[in-house]
Amino acid sequence: MRTIFHIDVNSAFLSWSAVELLKNGGSLDLRTVPSAVAGDSESRRGIILAKSFPAKKYGIVTGEPTAFALQKCPELVCVAPDFSLYTRNSEEMFRILSTYSDRVEPFSIDEAFLDYSGMEQLFGLPLEGAKKIQNNIKSELGFTVNIGISTNKLLAKMGGELEKPNKIITLYPEELSKKLWPLPVEEMFMVGRRTAPRLKKMGIRTIGALAKYPVALLEKEFKSYGRLLYAYANGIDDTPVAHVDTVKTAKSIGNSTTIPYDVETREEAYKILLSLAETVSMRLREGGYCAREIGVVIKTADFQVYSHQTKLLNAIDCTNAVYETAKKIFDEAWKNEPVRHLGIRAGQLSSGAWVQLSMLEEDWSKQKQADAAMDLLRGKYGRETVVRSTFLGGSDPAYGGGSLKINHLRKG
Repeated sequence: MRTIFHIDVNSAFLSWSAVELLKNGGSLDLRTVPSAVAGDSESRRGIILAKSFPAKKYGIVTGEPTAFALQKCPELVCVAPDFSLYTRNSEEMFRILSTYSDRVEPFSIDEAFLDYSGMEQLFGLPLEGAKKIQNNIKSELGFTVNIGISTNKLLAKMGGELEKPNKIITLYPEELSKKLWPLPVEEMFMVGRRTAPRLKKMGIRTIGALAKYPVALLEKEFKSYGRLLYAYANGIDDTPVAHVDTVKTAKSIGNSTTIPYDVETREEAYKILLSLAETVSMRLREGGYCAREIGVVIKTADFQVYSHQTKLLNAIDCTNAVYETAKKIFDEAWKNEPVRHLGIRAGQLSSGAWVQLSMLEEDWSKQKQADAAMDLLRGKYGRETVVRSTFLGGSDPAYGGGSLKINHLRKG
């Protein structure tokens, strides 16, 4: 049986800023007072990027305008973000984690999965090992982390979310009925703000109700996504923790396009997303990458910009997988306004050579074979050699996009 840890920095940006201020002679620990990391905080036009636990008591939420947060809490202490500082702290944390296992997989800048299986001989039972990691990070770097422990990545992550800050929490399969199932269904991993109301209309209000709901009815309503929700509610996940050497230097691959007309229907938006997914997925495969995070950016006709992303427990590079994920994200995020700009970003990249299939997720093996064949033809004869029937006879480009981007991390 595997033992998986999920390590999550408590209020990461705020904590890292607080520690840096204390190191430089400051007397106030931002973590002990209502405080926030806020972009352009002096002009009051920025947004809240992170907040302290005391700030949460005032109803301050990440992503809201700084001016609104200051109305809720006039004494809120705001500091500017320092992304180079955050990168350094993240790198130092992963350095420490790599001393406890060679299977450490980043999930974001402040989150990681660690496969502790077989490490008991060196560091003790799981609770002992987790405590050593907590103490090591606190003593060397000055900030605290939550650690969830279970037999798979899904339950380790959800366990670590149950109580904060600075906690070590187990969520083993035998603990589901007590710890997980009583929670509201919207707290389930992969249940977004559009999915939760649909589940509630079906009478599913708790994770336990989702776990016991007939899977055939969930598949009828949500297709393959319904099977995934059912599996997650029952704590089933077979995805591996990547070896530390599989983490590559690329950070993200993205493509976006400005549309010369207002997109007002879901079907029109889907067609553009398919065009973008074609390019992004081809670039993933060309670079030998798979993505564990897909994001969609939407700019409306009146120049309002918002974005939404989702993290996947298994990485993807298949065109249809990127497209289907982007569609779900778009459905969650779109507010029915006319759209003039769309973008797709693939992040949390890892080596495609190390990706393992999950029995819980869509089998893309046949599609991957088709992708490989089309990539070969397009590489030899040009990208217009093979075009999806969706784009035939229309004015939309099969590979639309005004700003193809590949971002990279500094090598450590």
